[in-house]
Amino acid sequence: MLRVLIVDDHPLIRKGLRQILVESVHIGSVQEASDGFEAVEAVRNGRFDVVVLDISIPGKDGMEVLRDIKEIAPDTPVLMLSIQPEEQYALRAFRLGASGCLNKSGAPDELIEAIRAVASGGSYVSQAASKALVSGIKNGDGRPPHLLLSEREHQVMLMLAGGSTVGEAATSLKLSVKTVSTYRARILEKMNLANNAQLTQYAYRHKLIL
Repeated sequence: MLRVLIVDDHPLIRKGLRQILVESVHIGSVQEASDGFEAVEAVRNGRFDVVVLDISIPGKDGMEVLRDIKEIAPDTPVLMLSIQPEEQYALRAFRLGASGCLNKSGAPDELIEAIRAVASGGSYVSQAASKALVSGIKNGDGRPPHLLLSEREHQVMLMLAGGSTVGEAATSLKLSVKTVSTYRARILEKMNLANNAQLTQYAYRHKLIL
């Protein structure tokens, strides 16, 4: 009987995931967390066979939560969920220790297959995620510049590329304007770009934003 932790900030999503799992998988217990801090606390205080983690959650970025979970309970499988195309995050997620990546638009049967795979100690790689991983391996040291960014830098980069101002990004991420400005300078330097317009063009070209 599996012990599952579902991490998502939308109650309806959590309810839907719970229902799918209860009806289709041998579940011993399902616990829910609505943000990153609750998720980390739950893993610290309990044992889970699988953590189903939304990449976009409040409190802590999903990638930060993934890293924290693997530090606290390195053997706990984590299945990442997102509305974003897997190629946008799969390589980073697997590098941080995720056992699988799945798009929220997938069919319930795919979720069940993924849960069973990671719970048994395996991995689940969708076709889109597989392409991203193969691309990352082929590129090697010549991988795209955005893969050189830290998790926080990647967050800031996506916000700026999506049209947010430094001030808006600072407010959303609960950081000072000065800190975000420093991140912006580092991002542009690492990616060899001159301004936010070029950052946006890069993000569209690499399908980081839609």
